[in-house]
Amino acid sequence: MPSPKPDKAKKPAFKLSPSMYHQLSALGTLLLLVFLFSFGNSAFLSVNNGLTILLQTAVIGLLGIGMTMVIITGGIDLSVGSVLALAGTVTGLSIKAGVPVYPAMAIGVAVGALCGFINGFVITAMGITPFVATLGMMLIARGVALQLTGAAPISQLGEAFGTLGNGALFRIVEKGDNGFPHVVFPGIPYPAILLLVIALLAAYLLRRRALGRHFYSVGSNEEASRLSGVNVFRTKIAAYTLSGALAGIAGMVLMSRLITVQPNEGVMYELDAIAAAVIGGASLMGGVGNISGTMIGAFIIGVLRNGLNMAGTSSFIQQIVIGVVVILAVYIDQLRNRR
Repeated sequence: MPSPKPDKAKKPAFKLSPSMYHQLSALGTLLLLVFLFSFGNSAFLSVNNGLTILLQTAVIGLLGIGMTMVIITGGIDLSVGSVLALAGTVTGLSIKAGVPVYPAMAIGVAVGALCGFINGFVITAMGITPFVATLGMMLIARGVALQLTGAAPISQLGEAFGTLGNGALFRIVEKGDNGFPHVVFPGIPYPAILLLVIALLAAYLLRRRALGRHFYSVGSNEEASRLSGVNVFRTKIAAYTLSGALAGIAGMVLMSRLITVQPNEGVMYELDAIAAAVIGGASLMGGVGNISGTMIGAFIIGVLRNGLNMAGTSSFIQQIVIGVVVILAVYIDQLRNRR
């Protein structure tokens, strides 16, 4: 009798990775929020409101990108809100001292990067936990910003200072019949373009460059990374320096929107950045996270805030809602780690 033919090996069914499943869940949550808020208020889907959400999300997104890199290495950065304020303060004082706007902004970003470098150095060289080290920098940076300004805002910085935060690409303005300018097309805000460019660069760094792979390696198993030749010292310092630099850039965007430097700005922004990263799938245990997920998380926070504002919800209730969302995101992350 002929021997039976062996069964053909069944192809394994396509399965989503836990991180991809988390990211798709976050995207579904974002779409659901957009639907609910648009159902409750027809103005939610207007062009002007969409641009408002883009502007509000830009700062959270920039901070979230830096926070994601730090979280991937297994750390945390509680200082980004204060570093944002210090970078803006240094920029404002530089402009007042006669430095042109864009070089002054570059100085502010450099100050942010320096704060991040100090964070990384303290954590790696002194062996202090990231929570304590960045908590100390949070207090130091805020104190320096308040001391330099006497807790007073810095105004009259010129129209050029407001270009980054309030300008737009392809904006079309025509003179109306009454002689006043009429905005035909509001254009694409510069902060949104900046966020997109930095997000693409950060995604390329994490996925295509050795430094990005080292971030994941250190966050997954620091000792194994060290034994395999990864310079853990430099890797962690690079992550925190990038986080500080992005906090500085976020400070330029925020202060430029206000056209005034406020040393008290950025309070609790570090929590928004952490929330954006965690909601987007970054694991507080390290080794997991991506920029696309963080962008989804940032937009979830931006849409939530905007929709609740339009619904007339108080800022206190908004804090409660954001807090519940963060707790749920961390709980889902813990379930993922157990599996």
